[in-house]
Amino acid sequence: MAPSPTEPAQDDRAPRAPGRPPDPPVRVQDLSVVLGTSLILSGIDLTVGAGESVALLGANGSGKSTLVRTLLGLNPVAGGSVRLFGTDVRQRSRVPWDRVGYVPQRVGAAAGVPATALEVVRSGLLGPRRPWADRGRRARARAGEALEAVGLAHRAHDHVQVLSGGQAQRVLIARALVRRPELLLLDEPLAGIDRESRQGLAGILTALSASGLTLVTVLHEMGELAPVVHRAVVLAEGRLVADRPAADLAPTQYDPADPVGHDPALGCEHEHVHGSTAPVVHHAPRLLDHDTWRDRP
Repeated sequence: MAPSPTEPAQDDRAPRAPGRPPDPPVRVQDLSVVLGTSLILSGIDLTVGAGESVALLGANGSGKSTLVRTLLGLNPVAGGSVRLFGTDVRQRSRVPWDRVGYVPQRVGAAAGVPATALEVVRSGLLGPRRPWADRGRRARARAGEALEAVGLAHRAHDHVQVLSGGQAQRVLIARALVRRPELLLLDEPLAGIDRESRQGLAGILTALSASGLTLVTVLHEMGELAPVVHRAVVLAEGRLVADRPAADLAPTQYDPADPVGHDPALGCEHEHVHGSTAPVVHHAPRLLDHDTWRDRP
């Protein structure tokens, strides 16, 4: 299983001054990330307000997943800053990780471990300072509530290896929800799952967004999640090239005649057979009307 972000005990930031607005869940300013000798992200500016649902779109290698991992403090910041709820992620012991949930890519979700869905979700309560947090009646109740939120309470005692790809993805979402976060980061949640599972996942994320949860979702294309997304942020070659309301980018309704989930407004380039439910190999958003985009150099 992919590890959860390191979890400190308390948010010990100084209290906010009276009348000062709350800090946004995500604030990225002039971010640069260098991995090895390669500049992966450059000049990224992004703010995500409370309750927003933002999609990070772009071709393979555009920097989407690197950006999410940097939000989690898993990549070094070479320049600029990344703040979650007002705290710089470089101050890991001060970031309120209990307010942040992370759903990694589904690859290796089970990781060959003979764990039940309930055990996987309970593991989301663990942290360096809480090595026994997944034990006890309260932990089981919290995990059960999270599984119920994703429609899998009836599969709580099934081993994750016997679940479908879509069900395994929902288990990972439940694991991220078990701490009741205010910000949920999802990395390619639609990848490798069938159309029915994508539609079910869209329903779950719609309900979470309606409850006020802030969502940041990495996607090749919005597909079934188009109605859930408020803003579309496009990355290309490590730079943020567009940021605009999602309604201006994609259809408001998913087209059932398009089983793979294309967004015609994106002008997607792809490498798979139409009519197939195979996972998308490559989708590069191509900006069709540059004059109407808020482009960045």
